[in-house]
Amino acid sequence: MSYSLSVYVVELDRVRAAIGSRDDKLRRMIGGRFKAQLAHADDWFAEEIAGGAPTRYDAVRAVIEGGPFDRSYGFQYAYAYQTICQFYGRFLDNRYFSPFRNGWLERVDEGLAELGIKAINLADFVYHALPAALPEPADLPGYGEWTPEQCAEALVQWESTPPRQREEIDHEVLAAIESCMEWIREAQARPGWGIAGFFL
Repeated sequence: MSYSLSVYVVELDRVRAAIGSRDDKLRRMIGGRFKAQLAHADDWFAEEIAGGAPTRYDAVRAVIEGGPFDRSYGFQYAYAYQTICQFYGRFLDNRYFSPFRNGWLERVDEGLAELGIKAINLADFVYHALPAALPEPADLPGYGEWTPEQCAEALVQWESTPPRQREEIDHEVLAAIESCMEWIREAQARPGWGIAGFFL
């Protein structure tokens, strides 16, 4: 089975603040900009929707309104939160993380650890660390964040690694780590921004 990471550089406080904001303009803008994407999601989850799950747009509405949530369908609210991250942020190059097989994130995390980069961990995106106001999905998607502070620390740790040490890392793993550093540089270029990642 293969998996994927969808990663966004985003102002984390801003997307969190959208939960329960009752911002009707935001809801309408998301509905307009992502109309085709929302319809595609409803096609993908047609069976679940027929069984009582909210449509993706209704899930977005519930997140912005702060509920009500049907906790049986936590996955829809997690995907709705992803849509809000997409609206406010920018999708990052995930070529080394889509698709990938089981064990790949662990290999990259081992490479990070070998280089002494301890501020970040790709496993952070696998678990359910959504803001507390949202119901947790029973399965996918996973969600995690790298805060601006974590990003700053990780970049310092990366820049302090000597080239010889980097050369000892498997070249595919190193390429994936370098991609993570590009994500972090994008976040660091915007004060207060971090990384939001969804494991699918």
